[in-house]
Amino acid sequence: QEQLVESGGGLVQAGGSLRLSCAASGRTFNNYAMGWFRQAPGKEREFVAGVSWSSGNTDYVDSVKGRFTISRDNAKNTVYLQMNSLKPEDTAVYYCAAKWKSASIRYGRCEYWGQGTQVTVSS
Repeated sequence: QEQLVESGGGLVQAGGSLRLSCAASGRTFNNYAMGWFRQAPGKEREFVAGVSWSSGNTDYVDSVKGRFTISRDNAKNTVYLQMNSLKPEDTAVYYCAAKWKSASIRYGRCEYWGQGTQVTVSS
């Protein structure tokens, strides 16, 4: 059974850092673009960051550029999101997603989704 499992969320003060991990299992995800979406209370889910399946190119929403870094380790079937200089507006549930042979997950339509991990940034 294929699944994505997120970890690393938690409560942090503004300016702090967290590192999210998304461990994939049940199949190899080397042929999938992977990345992160987030959803804050009362808001729609939004794209945060993605990494392509082949070139390793990365893609970020403007609001996190320069603060967040996405990376993947295909040997471990895992994708990471290093989040620095966190702001209260980064508070959300963060979801990992995977999309078959895509340059980016930005536009959704992902085949696999994780259950989400809560990130709370206090001011």
